Amino acid sequence: MSLTVKVLWAMLLGIILGLIINLTGMNSPESFVNTYVVEGLFYLIGKMFITALKMLVVPLVFFSLISGVLGIGDIRKLGSIGLKSFALYILTTAIAIATAIGLAALIIPLFSTPTATAASFTAKEAPALSDVLINIIPDNVIHAFASGNMLQIIFFSILLGISLLMVGKKAQSLAEGIEVMNEAMMHMVNIIMSVAPYAVFALLAKAVAELGLDLLTQLAVYVIVVIAALLLHLFGTLMLLLKLFSRLSPKVFLNKIRDAQIFAFSTASSNATIPVTLRSVTKRMGVDNSVASFTIPFGATINMDGTAIMQGVATVFVAHVYAVELGLSGYLTVILMSVLASIGTAGVPGVGLIMLSMVFVQVGLPLEGIGLILGVDRLLDMIRTSVNVTGDAVVTCIVAKSEEEIDLETFADLEAGSAEELEIHSEDEEALAQTVHNVEKNV
Repeated sequence: MSLTVKVLWAMLLGIILGLIINLTGMNSPESFVNTYVVEGLFYLIGKMFITALKMLVVPLVFFSLISGVLGIGDIRKLGSIGLKSFALYILTTAIAIATAIGLAALIIPLFSTPTATAASFTAKEAPALSDVLINIIPDNVIHAFASGNMLQIIFFSILLGISLLMVGKKAQSLAEGIEVMNEAMMHMVNIIMSVAPYAVFALLAKAVAELGLDLLTQLAVYVIVVIAALLLHLFGTLMLLLKLFSRLSPKVFLNKIRDAQIFAFSTASSNATIPVTLRSVTKRMGVDNSVASFTIPFGATINMDGTAIMQGVATVFVAHVYAVELGLSGYLTVILMSVLASIGTAGVPGVGLIMLSMVFVQVGLPLEGIGLILGVDRLLDMIRTSVNVTGDAVVTCIVAKSEEEIDLETFADLEAGSAEELEIHSEDEEALAQTVHNVEKNV
């Protein structure tokens, strides 16, 4: 079986086992199964896998971005790619929030108001947009790498790549070394992905065992509307934009982005999925690394389509619960705030709820309303992360097509990049043998 099929089976079995544990009461805090299996074994396996993926993010983004900038060669072309990707990310976010508000405004008022829960939410203070823009520039590069500040890492990597371009031929050996490190990181992605089915099984079994079906009954309308808006944006808006701007086949695209979507769903983290998304768009879709290495990390940092949809539906839902009339001006404010917040809160932990608190404050909704949706936020976070990752890949393909940096034969080939080859290829064996010979000779 291919890795994708294995992961899909792992997802199914994990959900079934999680439901069995939940419905039979084996998830009670004091039970053996909950203590040693759900919170023990499953937590350990899932946490180790997510940590391993996150381990790759900083070095992969660093080497991939520099390699991409060097591959572009022309600094003006880099500016063109940056402007196109930024404009498309903002466009998709604006469409996403507008779609969500429209769908929620039509459906939610038709159903009875759900019973309020005692859940509460303490909003963290959102950073000012001016502070975010200032903090893009790292005052300490080592600290930026150690803390995983993606915006600062992206800024430094692009600046270093441009500087190496300006150095010229003297930087050629260093550029080749960076390219080798980039290839090595992609092989490391393959190694970690080989254990993915077991990790996905553990992650979903634990999540379903804890959540079960009870939490969904009270907020069924909210959950259904959010999922409907997410699916509409994914299969409707994004695929329409892909076809309209690039003329590429949405059917082929969806087939090839499946791996990244599955991993995004399992981890609920766009950053943790960066290695898998990069692999999907470069190896499977034929996008040149010079484009993908910029647009994918950039999108994982500022592209918030799925989160914007959650904000739109949550705003309408909470306004309905508290009988607050927002009106047209209120909804327009929500759209504007969501688009700005997708940039202004980039890289901040708990970004979805922080962005939502900013929107609520702006339109005059009580922050206590966020407590109503906390119970199901984890499940919806998994789905909306898959939408975010898909949006990153769509924009990458559109930009690559406009810059003629995509291999259309590779994109059209359904089997391209699908084989999970962990062994060393013959040409690599020859290079390795030569390296060993040189080392022995020097010794």
